[in-house]
Amino acid sequence: MTAVSIKIKFSLFLAVLLSLTVLVLSVFVLQGIKDQQKIRMEKELLQQTRIANLSIKQAYLTSPPIEAQPFLRSRGQQFAMDLAVYAGLHVVLYDNAGKKVGDSVPQSPAYGVEEALSYAMKGKIAYQREGQSLYYLTPLQGPKQQMGVIQFQYSLAADIKFYNTIAGLFMITGGAVLAASFVLGYLYFRRATSAIIALNQAAEQIRREKFLISPPLRRKDELGQLSQGIYYMSSEIQNSMTAMKNEETKLRQAVDKLQKLEQQQKQFIGNISHEFKTPLTSIKAYSELMEIYRDDVTLQDDAVHHIRLETDRLTDMVEKILRLAALEKYDFEYQAERVDIRELLLDLIGRMKAKAERFEVAIVPHLNDAVIWADRESLVHIMINLLDNAIKYNLPGGQIVVSDHEAEGKVVIEVADTGIGIPEEARSKIFEPFYTVNKDRSRQTGGTGLGLALVKQLVEKHRGTIELISTDDGTTFRLCFPSFHTASRKEAPQ
Repeated sequence: MTAVSIKIKFSLFLAVLLSLTVLVLSVFVLQGIKDQQKIRMEKELLQQTRIANLSIKQAYLTSPPIEAQPFLRSRGQQFAMDLAVYAGLHVVLYDNAGKKVGDSVPQSPAYGVEEALSYAMKGKIAYQREGQSLYYLTPLQGPKQQMGVIQFQYSLAADIKFYNTIAGLFMITGGAVLAASFVLGYLYFRRATSAIIALNQAAEQIRREKFLISPPLRRKDELGQLSQGIYYMSSEIQNSMTAMKNEETKLRQAVDKLQKLEQQQKQFIGNISHEFKTPLTSIKAYSELMEIYRDDVTLQDDAVHHIRLETDRLTDMVEKILRLAALEKYDFEYQAERVDIRELLLDLIGRMKAKAERFEVAIVPHLNDAVIWADRESLVHIMINLLDNAIKYNLPGGQIVVSDHEAEGKVVIEVADTGIGIPEEARSKIFEPFYTVNKDRSRQTGGTGLGLALVKQLVEKHRGTIELISTDDGTTFRLCFPSFHTASRKEAPQ
């Protein structure tokens, strides 16, 4: 009787001990999961808030002058749709009066967020949970003051499901261990004790974020099942934390990229202002001279001539700026077709022949049969820009050699001239907007420094490359495009 009583006591003690172990393990791990889910959710929503604020603020600053509230009401729906596509969440925008001005899901059922909305309108972040959804309301900051409120609807279904799965796993494994330990407690007491120690160490290792590389125990009983469950849980937590860190890295990279784009935009606007100032100053000076010397016919004719030249330069600059901006902001309108490179280049050489003769430059074609799958109008724009530069920056009596060949599934086109060349220190900057090697010569020939930047954009939209390969004797540009047979097996450029 005494022996049986001891066995029962040992069995109960082991059962209680294992139960407490599983309980402690589940509390630590489930609380850790809940905390990590909350941190990940807050970081993601905070990042989406920053991106939304930056996008709307940039759109407001680059739009025609308008008050913040009318601007938000007029474009709120579009902003809500755009932000929803980017974030993958239901987005609602409110103005400063608390009125909804944009909803990415217009037909969604109504829900009461008045209290949270009033809190967010005071410049604070508000949470409101409804079922498996979390409504996150945060201020929309304008350039000077708050413009309104952004609302994100974040689904908690996946987090709740994962949490319930882990909790259920603990309940199942804990119950199995409790039943087995009560029946076989005495016989397996010592072995179970060592197993408990191993499982407890594994739980502590997971708590310290030192994840398991193999199951802590290999046994064909409930403790073995628990070991497998802990190992599975460790792997899942490790994967979740790795994925969360990867997402955090991606979000940080996105923020860095947005900051870099913002800096490039500021530099771009500064360059535009500087480049516009020169022709406008010239136009203003000549117009004042015309007003002062009304009877001087020669000066009048000279002033009209220079004003027309500067006006043409401004027009060309504006057109190229608009095209560059369109390529950056909108999807590339790609109308692909089979393009015979030899036929296209011969046609363009014929178009540029008169201008080449005027500059005393000869264009020499060395062309082979080659076909690519591309947008014809974009190719025309690319080659006209390169030929025009080769003519303008050439020397009297010089020549331009246009050649092509096909190699390794690519069509290679080269435009080589015998002109003034490009200094070594300028080679890395020639594809930057508004950059010109010789500003005086660019003004004489009407150059704006935008042609090569636009050419590079168009070439890359075709999954091609452009490079400066030689500048010792003139300038040579090499373009590479996927050949027709290679491109036809792939999707069109995005």
